[in-house]
Amino acid sequence: MFLYKAIVFLPLIGAIIAGLFGRAIGAKASEFVTTGLMIIAAVLSWYVFITVGMGHHEGGPIKVEVLRWIQSGGIDVSWALRIDTLTSVMLIVVNSVSTLVHVYSIGYMHHDPHRPRFFAYLSLFTFAMLMLITSDNLAQMFFGWEGVGLASYLLIGFWFKKPSANAAAMKAFIVNRVGDFGFILGISSVFVLFGAINFDTIFANAAGFAHEGGEGSEVVLNLFGMHLDKAHALTGACLLLFMGAMGKSAQFLLHTWLPDAMEGPTPVSALIHAATMVTAGVFLVARMSPLFELSPDALVVVTVIGAITAFFAATVGLVQNDIKRVIAYSTCSQLGYMFVALGVGAYGAAIFHLFTHAFFKALLFLCAGSVIHAVDGEQDMRHMGGLRPHIKVTFVMMLIGTLAITGVGIPFTPFGFAGFFSKDVIIEAAYASHSPVAGFAFTMLVIAALFTSFYSWRLMFMTFFNKPRASHEVMHHVHESPQVMLVPLYLLAIGAIFAGWFFEGHFYGEEYAEFWKGALFTSEHNELLEHFHHVPALVALSPFIAMIVGFVTAWYMYIKSPSTPRVLAQQHRVLYQFLLNKWYFDELYDFLFVRSAKALGRFLWKKGDVGVIDTYGPNGIAARVVDVTNRVVRLQTGYLYHYAFAMLIGIAALVTWMMLGSSF
Repeated sequence: MFLYKAIVFLPLIGAIIAGLFGRAIGAKASEFVTTGLMIIAAVLSWYVFITVGMGHHEGGPIKVEVLRWIQSGGIDVSWALRIDTLTSVMLIVVNSVSTLVHVYSIGYMHHDPHRPRFFAYLSLFTFAMLMLITSDNLAQMFFGWEGVGLASYLLIGFWFKKPSANAAAMKAFIVNRVGDFGFILGISSVFVLFGAINFDTIFANAAGFAHEGGEGSEVVLNLFGMHLDKAHALTGACLLLFMGAMGKSAQFLLHTWLPDAMEGPTPVSALIHAATMVTAGVFLVARMSPLFELSPDALVVVTVIGAITAFFAATVGLVQNDIKRVIAYSTCSQLGYMFVALGVGAYGAAIFHLFTHAFFKALLFLCAGSVIHAVDGEQDMRHMGGLRPHIKVTFVMMLIGTLAITGVGIPFTPFGFAGFFSKDVIIEAAYASHSPVAGFAFTMLVIAALFTSFYSWRLMFMTFFNKPRASHEVMHHVHESPQVMLVPLYLLAIGAIFAGWFFEGHFYGEEYAEFWKGALFTSEHNELLEHFHHVPALVALSPFIAMIVGFVTAWYMYIKSPSTPRVLAQQHRVLYQFLLNKWYFDELYDFLFVRSAKALGRFLWKKGDVGVIDTYGPNGIAARVVDVTNRVVRLQTGYLYHYAFAMLIGIAALVTWMMLGSSF
């Protein structure tokens, strides 16, 4: 049992040592301690994955109680670690990527004087995510959920002297609070329905809430004035939980924080986008699959939002010029794929794409950091070009990441990169599902696959090919990254190449049941595992065709005829600006929420603070006392004849009062 506790708490120990004693022990020691403890946690995580997931462990999830936590009224909650196959998969994703990010950061952040603080934040971020994925109840999950939000705020705004970094950190924190509000209501709804927030109790009683709706059904939940029966109450709870997932996983409408998170150091971007934070929402829905699987209406909403997100983010990625923003919108789009898989009931396929995506997305972000490192901090791809001969290793690694995310492989064979297995199966599952929005989801995902191929190869061509567009001075100093930054790329590249082929059968193939061991719930009506293996050949080929079309189009526009993009942008200026400005969501939200909130604040300040409190309240009384005091002080002149005159006036007033008083 100590093994599981060590995996979770070793990063916390590293964060405490680097955070509290970093100045005393120095930057090098802080790097060594935090990275060393992360390496141990990652190795132990792989051991757990092999023994729990890949092994023949039976008897349900392993429970490790850390301490008794909450005992109040009907709530009896322990802080316990829940170890099953889903947890073991997330453990290797979080700890493996975090470890490689720690190692990479030793080289990337070597010039920063605040390295102890940076490594403390990284380890704290990892610990919060580990608390989330090992939670045995919703309260514990919410603790990790909010910890991840706090750590992301600290890391995104790490360079706090940059106004843009501070603004991005605040934006991420506030937008996530919107989703978290729904998550809190969802937890409250689940407690009202089941009388508990422990997963075992919830899952054991969930079946009784399905298919019991209709006229005359028992009212079990009053939600915002709506009297809901069991089935509809379950749907309402699932939708509120999904609202929380939308915020953390940057789904459509709550996505605006994710691209701005690029203001943080590149290793932070890799950690947020590949292993932590954004995967939390996907994990939440997968963990709560016993509830979502019994609520078809909630699954339809999940599918629609996921499909729209995949399409929307892919369209925006087509025209972005910042190398990190292109990859950021790619993350948003790929998360949409995962939610579509969850929505149609292909839970194993969703987690499989989360698993493979962690490898190639971390690889792409760290390669982008290597490029930025090589060109003295430049991030605009329009100022790059021709870098391939100068940073050959980074080029090869980024090529592997691009082949993985675009799903390059040979159809109907077991030969392909990671995305070929995980992304393509989601498209097939969307088509084969009995969801009422299956056609819509399938169409959106195929289009998104085409756009993904285009913007991914566009990034490669603009960055590494054609003539250099940077200044001669910058090109003269272009250099390959040190080995401490390249070794993590090698290891991630192995995952990007082989993870799909090696684990395909376990996550959604013939070894599905033996692998998951009940960690993901699939109802008896869900026959998707069988159906998506028998889709028409054209459906199975559609992702491959989309990938080829996207590659050829990008090659023509950025290699064969480099003037074409400029011409198209001028001819379709309205559409180009619409995509370049991210569908104007930031401007819309600024108008609807930011400006109105500021206007309300100014009104309350002027009318309430200045008009009332400063005039009639404590501040006003204090101000009047000061005014009177200032006037009284003026009487203190220091001249003797002034005091004698004042005494004379006082005596005259006293005599007058006595004379008038005696006459009455």
